[in-house]
Amino acid sequence: MLKKIFAFIRKDFLLESSYGLNFLFNIFGVLASILSYFFIDKLFGYTITTNLEEFGVNYFAYVLLGMAFFSYIGASLGSFSERLYAEQIQGTLESILSAPISTTALLLSFVLGNLLIASLNAAIYLVLGHFFFGIDFSHANIASTLVILLLTIISFSSLGIISASFILVFKRGNPLSWIIGTLEGLLGGVYFPITVLPAWLQGIAKLFPIVYAIRGLQFAVYKGYGIMQLKTEILFLLFFSVLLLPLSVKAFEYALKKARLSGTLSQY
Repeated sequence: MLKKIFAFIRKDFLLESSYGLNFLFNIFGVLASILSYFFIDKLFGYTITTNLEEFGVNYFAYVLLGMAFFSYIGASLGSFSERLYAEQIQGTLESILSAPISTTALLLSFVLGNLLIASLNAAIYLVLGHFFFGIDFSHANIASTLVILLLTIISFSSLGIISASFILVFKRGNPLSWIIGTLEGLLGGVYFPITVLPAWLQGIAKLFPIVYAIRGLQFAVYKGYGIMQLKTEILFLLFFSVLLLPLSVKAFEYALKKARLSGTLSQY
């Protein structure tokens, strides 16, 4: 199975590496984002300091870590539907889905390449943040950070697989992706802590796994909190992972079977 997964990843790597300028554009894009929030912090940062006291950082440090971590969330959530749609456009989806590979291995091959790219993006954010903007990551608890990262990837990959199931059946109709993409920026806590929201919106926000992921990450990296100190965030992420992962695989298998029976795999 590993050889087959590696073959898919190698194909994606060769395709991406053929566009050499993308790497440079990516670095410039990250730098532009960092500078935008750096100057926003200079202008408005102190107005929300009280909401950031529990994390022990200013606004710029908070949002930089959130954006770095969001690379994984974006890769986990969007890889499956983007990959399916790209294969549909290229006319190769039917041959890929007909390959002698298990559903689990196929899904892993869809996301692992993008997670490697997300790791590169996150590293760029953190390196620039530390060496050029003086953000202190020395208190980071590596173990709890990795646990939160793993559970976040599982949770959002599961949502991404369910989203891709809509693509298989409806081709372009993907309401789940639209709903999550619309609400996560407002309610996720990536760009500001959810404590700035009205109480009723905070209640809605707590229904999304991203809230626990971002909050747990901020505490793990900036306060050095261990697994037991982050048990609430970790348990919620574990709950989402255990609930969504088997559901998403079943949904994808059902959608794939339905598309095969209707003969619409090659349509888009």
